Order: sequence, then structure tokens, then C-alpha cells
Amino acid sequence: MDTTPLGDRLTSWLRTIVPGLWSSLIAYLVGLGLPVEVTSALDGLGRTVLVPLVFAAVYAGLRAVEPKLPVWATRLLLGSAQPPSYGVSTDGTPVVTSLPEDPPPGWPVLDGDR
Repeated sequence: MDTTPLGDRLTSWLRTIVPGLWSSLIAYLVGLGLPVEVTSALDGLGRTVLVPLVFAAVYAGLRAVEPKLPVWATRLLLGSAQPPSYGVSTDGTPVVTSLPEDPPPGWPVLDGDR
């Protein structure tokens, strides 16, 4: 059952994609302001590493300041002001209920899966 107005799947997707887009923009802008020596060193593998590092920093920072942000800023920066609800087990750990019970056809089945 979806507990947010947008639905848990769409909310979780937005709360991942929107910070990713902000991170890409920040990495791009940082790359524009760097000296030629640094940007030439960032060609190829460097750029591949730069965006995930910026994403990790931006996402962690946004999640840390989220409780202090106004609702409009949370929506702008995270895509939704309401986090998705994944449910909770009897011991208090989060439960993800949207995964299929069986692997898709053609996927290998591990010994522990059956």
C-alpha cells in the first residue's frame, strides 16, 4: 500500500533522482571553474569518479539538513518533502515490500534462495 500522496515508489525514485540531478549540475559547474590542468586530469576516469563523489556529498548533506529545511526547499532539493514508507518489522527494522518473491525468469537461483 502506498502511504504518500505520490506513492512510495515514485517518492523514493524522486528522492534519489532529484539530488542526483543537483549533484550533476554542481559537478558540471565545479568543472567549469577548475583550471585547465585539473580539468585535463579529470578527463575519463576522473570525471567518472567526480560525479559519484559529489552525489555522495550532496545527498548526505541534504539528508542531514532536511529536518531544518522549509517544505518548499525540501521539495525543490529532494523532489518530495515526504519520505517513502517501507514498513517496519516486529523488531523495528525497515521492511522493503516491493521486491519480487521469485527472481525474474532466466536469473540464476542461489542455494539460499530456495
